[in-house]
Amino acid sequence: MIAERTAGFARQQHRFFLFCVAPSLAVLAIITLLPSIYLLVTSFTPLSLTRPETLWDFSQPLENYRQLRADERLHNSVWVQIKLSFWTVLLQLLIGLGLALLLNVKSRLLEALRTVFMIPMVLPPIVVAIIWKVIYTPDISPMHGVFRAIGWNVPALITDPEWALTAIIIADTWEWFPFTMLMVLAALQMLPQELIDAAKVDGASGWQVTWHVTLPFIQGVLLVAGLFRLIDSIKAFPLIYILTDGGPGSLTEVTNYYSFLQAFNFSYLGFSSAITVVLLAATLLLSWLIVRVVGWGVRVD
Repeated sequence: MIAERTAGFARQQHRFFLFCVAPSLAVLAIITLLPSIYLLVTSFTPLSLTRPETLWDFSQPLENYRQLRADERLHNSVWVQIKLSFWTVLLQLLIGLGLALLLNVKSRLLEALRTVFMIPMVLPPIVVAIIWKVIYTPDISPMHGVFRAIGWNVPALITDPEWALTAIIIADTWEWFPFTMLMVLAALQMLPQELIDAAKVDGASGWQVTWHVTLPFIQGVLLVAGLFRLIDSIKAFPLIYILTDGGPGSLTEVTNYYSFLQAFNFSYLGFSSAITVVLLAATLLLSWLIVRVVGWGVRVD
């Protein structure tokens, strides 16, 4: 009798939970799932704003994807995206990890520094882009003023073919390294002191404790931070739009920005949708491979 009542209560609790969650799931489906389905459907059409009748033209559903294979400008944007994502994610992880290890000390001064380091991340991306636009513009740049004062002739980085992408990488790293730092700091606060004490008793040096105890413990956090930053780097737009507009030429034109140009500059919405679908699939596949290869790290109970 008691078991039946317990089972009945569990079923009621489950139904109540579904009843509470259903509205949120419905809204989530409307604002995410339906646009995604529309994007996929549109990628099979030659939809163009100048030709509205192409909206439901499925006579050649794979034509956009065939064009992707022959589009040299798209291939260049993929290579630019790879370089941008690799360096920004790597630098953000290294700088964030290094600062988190340095700031993981109880000190009022260091707590204040943590707050200061958070400022770039909480600024709107457009504001960050404008700040770096000022920094990279020689006529009004404090950085260029200092360089001129010490006799260095530094070119305008965002218009120089050799420095344009590096300028984007520097700005993006400055904006988002606090994200990694914050996540690693939170993980370090949860690191059991017993593990560190045991390693020190065994004669481990500070470097050995960091390498064999701290890093394995926060490996999962670093993986999550890296995945978040990888996904955001693939969505890079404001910095490129404000600083370089994809130039000089197409040297900073990443895949996401090229898709934007196809849709809103040339009105090829179907082709742009195909680019976005492939980019999304590649992002999911790459994230899955990284999780499988790297793993979530050591589990400490």
